[in-house]
Amino acid sequence: MKSWAPLNVIRTASLALVVALFANASANAADMGESGDTINLAINEWTGQHISTHVAGQLLEKLGYTVDYVNAGNYPQFQALADGDIHATLEGWTNNLGDIYPVKKESGEIVDIGDLGLNAGEGWLYPKFMEEMCPGLPALDAMDACAEQLASAETFPQGRFLSYPADWGNRSEGRIAAIGLNYKAVPAGSEGALVAELKAADAASKPLFMMFWRPHWVLAEVDVGWVELPAFEAACEADPAWGSNQEAINDCGFEAPRTVKVAWSGFQEKWPAAWELLSMYQMNNADQEAMMLRIDNLGEDLVAVTKEWVDSNEANWKPWVDAAMAN
Repeated sequence: MKSWAPLNVIRTASLALVVALFANASANAADMGESGDTINLAINEWTGQHISTHVAGQLLEKLGYTVDYVNAGNYPQFQALADGDIHATLEGWTNNLGDIYPVKKESGEIVDIGDLGLNAGEGWLYPKFMEEMCPGLPALDAMDACAEQLASAETFPQGRFLSYPADWGNRSEGRIAAIGLNYKAVPAGSEGALVAELKAADAASKPLFMMFWRPHWVLAEVDVGWVELPAFEAACEADPAWGSNQEAINDCGFEAPRTVKVAWSGFQEKWPAAWELLSMYQMNNADQEAMMLRIDNLGEDLVAVTKEWVDSNEANWKPWVDAAMAN
């Protein structure tokens, strides 16, 4: 004879199983925090930052958050972050954050979420073909030995070096003199002039050394090398006794900034899963430069380009989303 359990016992056992399963699922689910409130992300003045921000925003939306993009100046944004009017900024360069950033960070009103991952910096670049024209590049000695081939009517007998526009500050001139290179710095008229001359030199196989920065969209179009300058140290810009020239400062390369993600101090508590995602979020130069090329040079739509990146790079971002969901 079969033994049957009372119906109420079965129902009780089934209910207990459902509760246990729900509790286990809840333990493994994301702590979304106040997901009904909009997360405001800062939009600053350069395309790379727009890209970093929109990709992050789209990933936050995949977690179920609502995101808004708020135009904010690079310096003023930190007061808005401290006040909680803006909740995060995704690409700050530590060499250009102004005086307010360290003050607000020290007071605890804003917090550093970590590095974005860009290999940001500036230095002296050249079209890659010049490594055959000037054997030994990217070594600094090879650049100096090649000066005669870059002499122009305005610089002869020195080689011509294309520097930043004059109103950006001609920091290369001091370094050329301090290191003792046979070059004369000539300022470009604008960012557009720098880009145009690099593209023209590459197309015509014409030698060129110039001051530039990365990431930038033109670096997705032109293959370049970077001159190996002496490593930067703070003493280089203040103490003549530092470095190869005992009578001058600036006999070194340029300080490499961090690219940081910064948030309002209440962000982690209010949106734990979003915080987890943004803390892991990374962007690399190659991807950002390729998107900048399409937006700045080809006129494509920012939202469409960044969405295409998100759609095509699930393998990159899915571990961040999965980890945030398991938070």
